[in-house]
Amino acid sequence: MVAGIFVGVLASAVLATGGGGTAAPDGYWMRTDARFAPPTAFVPSAALTYDASLVPAASRIEVSQHTEAGGATTVRLKVEGLKPGYVYGVHVHQKPCGAEPAAAGGHYQHRKDPVQPSMDPAYANADNEVWLDFTPDGNGAGDASARHGWNFRPGEASSVVLHDKPGMTGSRIACFTVPFGWTTGKAATD
Repeated sequence: MVAGIFVGVLASAVLATGGGGTAAPDGYWMRTDARFAPPTAFVPSAALTYDASLVPAASRIEVSQHTEAGGATTVRLKVEGLKPGYVYGVHVHQKPCGAEPAAAGGHYQHRKDPVQPSMDPAYANADNEVWLDFTPDGNGAGDASARHGWNFRPGEASSVVLHDKPGMTGSRIACFTVPFGWTTGKAATD
């Protein structure tokens, strides 16, 4: 049965380009999903839980991205099996997940705060970062999406981190390494 639980552990992104998704005339498309597992799990996962009371092992996450040829980016998040009614904070982070929650680095910022870690509301806000806060329904399912008029910079967005509070103050409770990509239709720094 253990093998059955972890069949969905591996991310299901189509690895058609170096970014991990599919480049198309209308931009970049990517969708990936996994089941959460502790960092010490026998079968490794791209989705790690650091707090199983809020993000149970075998709960599911899916992230998709569409960056239009003109540069606008939409990121969508879906989860299943999380704590019903709990308010989670979620952000795109700079680095892949690791055994320790801090491995994912800071939040991805369109305009980088010169002072790190960033706490300045001029940089640390939902317009300059990708925030996907949500509250699961009675069955533990939830979703969120964010749309921005900008594009990720190559190699600088690598994971989605779930926090135990929305906004900027929560502790890291789970992480999902995601193959975010970009298009060359509009500079990421525009």
